[in-house]
Amino acid sequence: MKPHLLVIAASVFAAGCSQLATNSNNAGSQGIDESRIRADIQELASDRYQGRLPTTEGETLTLAYLEQQFKAAGLKPGNGDSYLQAVPMVTYTAASDNQLSFGGQAVDLPSQAVMTSYHDTTEIHLNSSELVFVGYGIDAPEYGWNDYEGLDVHGKTVLILVNDPGFASGDANHFKGSTMTYYGRWDYKFAEAGRKGAKAAFIIHDTKPASYPWSVVENSWTGSRLDLAGSQDPHPEIEGWIGFDLAKSLFAQQGQDLTQWMQNAVKQPTQLALNTKVDAHYRQQVERSVSHNVIATLPGSETPDEVVSYTAHWDHLGMKGDAIYNGALDNASGIAGMLEIARQFAESPTPPKRSVQFIAVTGEEQGLLGSRYYVDNPTFSLSNTLGVFNMDATNVYGAVKELTVIGLGQSQLDDYLAQAAKSQDRTLVRESRPGAGGFFRSDHFSFVKKGVPAIFAGGGNTPKTDELAQYKAQMQQKMKGCYHNTCDVYRPDWNLSGAIEDIDLFYRAGKALANDDRRPGFNQDSEFYSLRPAS
Repeated sequence: MKPHLLVIAASVFAAGCSQLATNSNNAGSQGIDESRIRADIQELASDRYQGRLPTTEGETLTLAYLEQQFKAAGLKPGNGDSYLQAVPMVTYTAASDNQLSFGGQAVDLPSQAVMTSYHDTTEIHLNSSELVFVGYGIDAPEYGWNDYEGLDVHGKTVLILVNDPGFASGDANHFKGSTMTYYGRWDYKFAEAGRKGAKAAFIIHDTKPASYPWSVVENSWTGSRLDLAGSQDPHPEIEGWIGFDLAKSLFAQQGQDLTQWMQNAVKQPTQLALNTKVDAHYRQQVERSVSHNVIATLPGSETPDEVVSYTAHWDHLGMKGDAIYNGALDNASGIAGMLEIARQFAESPTPPKRSVQFIAVTGEEQGLLGSRYYVDNPTFSLSNTLGVFNMDATNVYGAVKELTVIGLGQSQLDDYLAQAAKSQDRTLVRESRPGAGGFFRSDHFSFVKKGVPAIFAGGGNTPKTDELAQYKAQMQQKMKGCYHNTCDVYRPDWNLSGAIEDIDLFYRAGKALANDDRRPGFNQDSEFYSLRPAS
């Protein structure tokens, strides 16, 4: 489609959304119930659920609770006659005495490095594997960039920078500038290293381009790790992260300056053979198990084979020793929001034209496993999945004047959110840190990769009152460092006014789409435009 025709079509599309949203919003919702939201968060984040790690007793309790809530709301099972969709998994549990060394110097695990394996073997050895720095570890023909060009890394260990060259350069014309591309994601980097034949791959952690501190890496990459059984994703035999100070010392031992090589890697594809051998002794238990997605459906009244979907992940990090990672904000709050939207649809006197589906997915913390499995085994055809609204944490910092959309501008789903936000006198804004790669970090992205418009949004920057601004500052201080940590617990003093507005907004946007006859697509400047072009 020519650009000027795209603009005209988008305007017509938005106008139609506006009329539908107005009609839908005039009907109003039944009223978001804060007490139900709090009860759901408090229950799922309680110690009894043991941090909701897939394939544990915490999962058993979580599945029972979610099924009970969907049944009580009057929603039908979403997978035939069952609410559950089995997700075959493999659990990899590392031994406590694993060893890693660079140039004969032992590394302190996990304070200096973490490592894992997704190979179905119980013992792996690196014996004098050559260490090669490969810049950002990217092979991107569309950007004319290949850090591996002319390099044979079979049997070697590759060292990779986090994020992508555009983020480091700040140049909007270099990759996507401050907005991370998928080439900046760790899962891409490990997969690319595996495709190139590397024996092992380590990403150099750097807090700013990673967007999180080493503690998040340490908490997320230790203990048991999960993957989909039969996954075809390429993996090096060993993959992991090393701390920045350790990486800097490895370069210095060879008379090299890591900072200078980082600067070079921003400008052009970069390789450096480091005169260092890597040795590792890695043992693990490999166990096959089954986790579950929980799916509930409200059939449409006119076109039930078309569906609007809501997703949220029920899992968190489980336990490490006696420490429970309760995951109240991430993501008991998102599940609570989705449950409340399900109740709103079920309590509405008029069912929507299209079906509405609610998918509580497993294994998000382990690499979007549940959503990845669902898109390969959908209960509605993906071609008839009109859009996905994903809820990963809710706003516990009070009502705000905007709605932050991660990856704003990707698809026409933005128009539905914009009209719903207008009813709350709110506007849509981009995320403040697009370089963090948030668009690739939650379950909506599994759908996007398959060509289904999907959106991830919530919260905003500007509190609606001075009192809320003061509250937000205080609560942010209380919760500082709680992401993927043991202090992510339910707090009775949370102000959920912002969460309630977001939940209502998502409900209204999904309701408008479910009563529409249009099929949203990706905008022309999206890298996913060819999968389902905007119409």
